Amino acid sequence: MLVLGATSMIYRAPHWNSAAGIWLRGVLERRPVRLATVALANKMARIAWALMTRKEVYHAKGRIIVSAEVVA
Repeated sequence: MLVLGATSMIYRAPHWNSAAGIWLRGVLERRPVRLATVALANKMARIAWALMTRKEVYHAKGRIIVSAEVVA
């Protein structure tokens, strides 16, 4: 499940403006797409494990810039 979610996130990496997005774009510059996908899934698993064992809430670092278009 994590690899499938990471695969979906790989395609959004160019527009993903956060610390994780910057990290992922760096990995994609150095490694093949499939390896970057597994690396992202591993990162998500480690985050989930840390949250569950510490009983904390996830707070993303960075921010996402969203452009709002008004449709009349």
